[in-house]
Amino acid sequence: MWWWLRPLLFRLDAEQAHRIALALAARWSKVFSGELSAGDPARSASLRVEAMGLQFPNPIGLAAGLDKDAEAVPLWQRLGFGFVEVGTVTALAQPGNPQPRLFRLPADAALVNRMGFNNAGAEAMAVRLTRLRERAILQVPVGVNLGKSKVTAAEQAPEDYRRSCELLAELSDYLVVNISSPNTPGLRDLQTVEQVQRLVDAVQGPNQRLARPRPVLLKLAPDLADEDAIACAHAALEAGCAGLILTNTTVRLEQLSRPQAGLSGGLSGRPLFARSTALLAQVRAAVGPGPVLIGTGGIFLPEDVAAKRDAGADLVQVYTGLIYRGPGLVRELLRAKRGLALRR
Repeated sequence: MWWWLRPLLFRLDAEQAHRIALALAARWSKVFSGELSAGDPARSASLRVEAMGLQFPNPIGLAAGLDKDAEAVPLWQRLGFGFVEVGTVTALAQPGNPQPRLFRLPADAALVNRMGFNNAGAEAMAVRLTRLRERAILQVPVGVNLGKSKVTAAEQAPEDYRRSCELLAELSDYLVVNISSPNTPGLRDLQTVEQVQRLVDAVQGPNQRLARPRPVLLKLAPDLADEDAIACAHAALEAGCAGLILTNTTVRLEQLSRPQAGLSGGLSGRPLFARSTALLAQVRAAVGPGPVLIGTGGIFLPEDVAAKRDAGADLVQVYTGLIYRGPGLVRELLRAKRGLALRR
């Protein structure tokens, strides 16, 4: 069905197609909200991963950015994802950056986005996740990716993240501190040892007051030098993070096969794979086997999953590959079983 539907969607503006697909996913989620079958191959005991004190039915997750407001979680778990990360969500609702702000680059199997954390805000997500929890619909771990509101000054960023955490931590299975999107002015400037410690401390305040504190992860950019990424990783772990997500999108567009005059934003997809995987390996070597690392960036094929796992990933996430290869991608990756054996 996807190979029939994709040409129609790809004729539309990328963001318009995204809105249509997400609206359909949200509608289908109301239909596919029942209990998952124990016989589902995506729930095979051989695929299970235990990490951060959580049980993941399989190691393939949906990356943040596709479902910013947690509109279609039941469908994502029905497609076979072993976990779902919603957001990026900010303390304040915001429209994001001016359009156009999402671009397909089929020649490179890539996307460029400058969305700017468009979302309905932490309070709206809290309402939606509460409904899902009350109905016992969520059957895979759900992470919440937290970002900084655009109108919040950098010096007030800790309070902004703290507010989102207060609203959403208890409704999540894990939390992500996202300081690596290139589309919120000044956000990547927070990728320093001092700022990482401040932000993680701010989130850990309300988180540690919960009866069951949630694991916290830090998401970093691929454009950091190796030594800077490693320094931020150590700072995050010392502040109580369970691990890291590597990596967000890159602003290095010169690697595209065709020049794109005037194009700016975060590049994802195949061109991101090599750098994100290399940085993942560097961080794993630096932090050792203990912390949880989630590898994301450019996963399209079973071989890509295997490469991320070989580089040290406990879990992996997909996004752009799903846009190009369709909703059957997850089960295709799971059927191949490459890289899905327990890493440790």
